[in-house]
Amino acid sequence: MKAVGFFQNHPLSHPEALVDVEVAEPEPGPDDLLVEVRAVSVNPVDTKVRMGGTVPPGAPRIAGWDAAGVVLSVGARVQGFAPGDEVFYAGAIDRPGSNAQRQAVDARIVGHKPASLSFADAAALPLTSITAWELLFDRLGVAPGGGAGQRLLVVGGAGGVGSMLVQIARRFTALTVIATASRPETVEWVTRLGAHHVVDHRRPLAEELARIGADGVHLVASLTQTEQHFPALVAALRPQGRLALIDDPKQPLDIRALKGKSLSLHWELMFTRPMYQTDDIAEQGRLLERVAQAIDDRRLVGTRTRHFGTLGAATLRQAHAWIESGQAIGKGVLDGLPG
Repeated sequence: MKAVGFFQNHPLSHPEALVDVEVAEPEPGPDDLLVEVRAVSVNPVDTKVRMGGTVPPGAPRIAGWDAAGVVLSVGARVQGFAPGDEVFYAGAIDRPGSNAQRQAVDARIVGHKPASLSFADAAALPLTSITAWELLFDRLGVAPGGGAGQRLLVVGGAGGVGSMLVQIARRFTALTVIATASRPETVEWVTRLGAHHVVDHRRPLAEELARIGADGVHLVASLTQTEQHFPALVAALRPQGRLALIDDPKQPLDIRALKGKSLSLHWELMFTRPMYQTDDIAEQGRLLERVAQAIDDRRLVGTRTRHFGTLGAATLRQAHAWIESGQAIGKGVLDGLPG
C-alpha cells in the first residue's frame, strides 16, 4: 500500500526527509481495528520523530499520530465497533503511524468520529484532545466541574494542545483560564476559544498577571519552552500549586525550586497508556467519545486552521515546515492518500 515515511533522520532541507513509499499491508491483532485512513493531521511529535526517532533496518518509518477514517475490519476481541464505522484516533508511537492508506490501531484508544465534522476536521482533534484531557484531569487533578476559585495558566495557548485545553478547561471546569499569546491573531484565537484572560509570554509574567489582577495562579500547563519560563512559573504558582508540562526541555529543570512552596511537577505523555498497555488504556477511547459528543453538541469546536491538500511527501513536507516554524495556530490537516 502507499505511505509516506523516511529511511533516515533528516532535516527538511534534505531531499529524503520524507518520501513516498510502498509498504506491506498492516496485520491487525485481536484487539485492533483495520482503518482506511481518510485524513491525518500533523503535530510536533511528527517532526521530532522524523528528526530523531528510531528507524527499522531496511524499512521506512511511517509516522503520523492523528487520523480519521472508516473501519474495514475488527479483531476478535473488539467490542463497540463494526465495519463501516467512522472513527478518529491518535494511535501509538511504537506502532506504524497514520501516514498510509490503511492502519491497524488498538480499538480501545479509538473513538467514533464527530458526526458534525468532516474527516479532515476530525483528524485535527485526537492527539491534542487526549493530551489536554489527561493533563487537566489526570495530571493536574482537576475534577470535572471543579476548580472554582482557582486560576489555570496555559503557556502556549494558541498551539494544538493549548487550543483544546483552553476549551476543555472553560467548558468542563469552573477554573479561571489564563492563556499566553503574543501576536494579535493568537490573542484573538485563544479569546474566541474561551480564555478569560490573555497574557503576553514575551513580557515578564509577574507584570502580566498583575495587569489582569491575578495574584499568582494555582495550576500551570506549560506546553512549550518550559525551560525558558520555568523560573517565572515557579514564582507565579501559589503555595501547593501544580505544574504540568508536555514538552522536552532542552536544559535540565532545577526542581529544587519547587520545594519552598511544596509545588508538584507532573508530566503528560498521551502515548503512555497504549505504549505500556495500562489497565486503564480504554480511558482514551472513552474520552474521545466524550470529545466527539461535545463537538456535536457545540460545547467544543474544531481547531483546524490549515489544509495542506492530499497526503504525499511534498504536502507533508509543507505541513512539517509549518510546525517547525513555531508560528502554527491550531492544527494543520491533510486528506488521506488516494487509492
